[in-house]
Amino acid sequence: MNVNTLPFPRERETPGTAIYSWISSQNRDCFVRVEQRVLKQLVQTLIFEKVVPVRTQETDNGTLFLIEGRSLDDATVIYLFEGQRKESFGQIKLSGIARRQCVDAHQTTDASLTGFMEEVLSHIPGTINLTQFIEELEQTLIKDVQSLSQPIPADLSAFRHDYNSLEGLIMDAHSYHACYKSRIGFSLAENAAYGPEFRQDIHLVWLAIRKDHADIGLSRSYDYASVIQEQLAPSDFEHFETVLRDNKLTFDDVRLLPVHPWQWDKKLVTAFHREIRDGILIYLGRGSDAYHAQQSIRTLANVSAPDRPYLKVAMHLTNTSSTRILANHTVRNGPVITDWLQHLIENDKTAGEMDFVILREFLGVSFDYETLPEHRRTTAYGGLGSVWRESMAKYLRPGEAAIPFNGLTHIQRNGKPITDDWIQAHGREEWSAQLIQVAVRPIIYLLLAEGVGLESHGQNIVLIHKDGWPVRIALKDFHDGVRYCPDALAHPDKAPKLHAAPASHLRLNRNSFIITDDLNAVRDFTCDAFFFICLAEIGIFLDSNYGLAEQWFWKTTAGVIREYQEQNPQHAERYQCFDVFAPTIQVEELTRRRLFGDSEPRFMDVANPLYAYRP
Repeated sequence: MNVNTLPFPRERETPGTAIYSWISSQNRDCFVRVEQRVLKQLVQTLIFEKVVPVRTQETDNGTLFLIEGRSLDDATVIYLFEGQRKESFGQIKLSGIARRQCVDAHQTTDASLTGFMEEVLSHIPGTINLTQFIEELEQTLIKDVQSLSQPIPADLSAFRHDYNSLEGLIMDAHSYHACYKSRIGFSLAENAAYGPEFRQDIHLVWLAIRKDHADIGLSRSYDYASVIQEQLAPSDFEHFETVLRDNKLTFDDVRLLPVHPWQWDKKLVTAFHREIRDGILIYLGRGSDAYHAQQSIRTLANVSAPDRPYLKVAMHLTNTSSTRILANHTVRNGPVITDWLQHLIENDKTAGEMDFVILREFLGVSFDYETLPEHRRTTAYGGLGSVWRESMAKYLRPGEAAIPFNGLTHIQRNGKPITDDWIQAHGREEWSAQLIQVAVRPIIYLLLAEGVGLESHGQNIVLIHKDGWPVRIALKDFHDGVRYCPDALAHPDKAPKLHAAPASHLRLNRNSFIITDDLNAVRDFTCDAFFFICLAEIGIFLDSNYGLAEQWFWKTTAGVIREYQEQNPQHAERYQCFDVFAPTIQVEELTRRRLFGDSEPRFMDVANPLYAYRP
């Protein structure tokens, strides 16, 4: 089904005319449901990352977690959460309705997010970002309610062969991070206009940057001029050519750059008004192609011409506690990294047999911020850049379809998982084992055979299937999503020549680095994103919905890894260097980092479920 024929109201909320009828008592159930989700995801991380003291009581259904707080009148209150500590890295998963107990009054009521923030969160000592963090939680609450208040089909099976539609229809977002939909910077009207769940057409603003103020990264197998002409509708190309001619310029004199209309209005016009005035930046106009936002918000899929590439654009938007700019060096490194990875897999027989896909970032364009006066670089940095990524449609063979990996656990409005009939048809063990096989082997190959760690969480993996049967995966988002130690690469002579990050970037982004001399940091880059976030969510989902024990899941995963190692003994030494069966791995403390800042590394050791099944 074409996304443009979806049976939803297409009412667009615009500033000044916005209708907020969903913010009403009639929508109370949705508010309560989302508030409980935000509260429980927050508390799950606070317990798991040991941010707050917690007492536990074992019950028939699992564990009761008790957290003490202080009310405004200084009375002792207890927050009670039912849940379990899972086999998957000891993650905490809470269920049911959170409760608040006033000890003095012997009164128990449903807990609220506001109450918990006032009575527990605000009493945590040493926080430096508490006000901002609370704002992100509140914005997540209201924007998720807004998303869920629109009419959406109860059954999404009709869309399971339309990958780009699924990117908007799967609204579960980040299952670990409490600020999973904060989108700080968007008003509610802008959220409705640009959020992926609302599937609104977005027409990009196209700019031209004079070549002496632009930087590009370009894949070896692409030609810049040809790429630009292929990505534009013929009418746009002609119009842009006319605008350039009026400015006494040609396409050879500039680099073209698409930018998000929100970014243009909110940031770029004011930040670069001198460059616009001086003809360094030329406004070409709005493109005629319509794009829809994908889950990351700033990655856009062309719905007018689906075979055309995705565009990742810079946005001064904060989501899951990160500002979504595009640093100059990452924009230029994207094509360098994906060329390198593509060369590795094309020249390795084992990788070829796995048949997985690298969605290449083949062109990146950025403003050269070094051409600005020093006092302006900080505010302008990362705000004007785009990356072109190959379309998923380019790689699908007859009979194949694709689904975002994190969408496999999506629960539809009818209460059924979107994958339910696939699992029922193929059998829970058979389907799950095949999923593990096709997902794990490529990630393990790149880590163990090549020495490359990937940040492959659920949004960065695409499952390719035939009628629901997993056949292979596609991997994406590499411009800042790889990590390696040069001396530990299998082919160090093939290592990419990267554009270095400026010192100012490294000071502000301590976890944003590609090259390291710490082998465990490479291993844990993969284990954190892929095993701790991505696979753990699948394992917990299968346990909760299909009674397939987490132990079975991790034993099967370990079996796939051991089989790979047995079939490739030539890498035996590397299996020790990147020991995925280690007793513990390090994962990032996302909530602790948000509360206490980056003055020191925020990582914790967690029990590795693969350890029990080590060779």
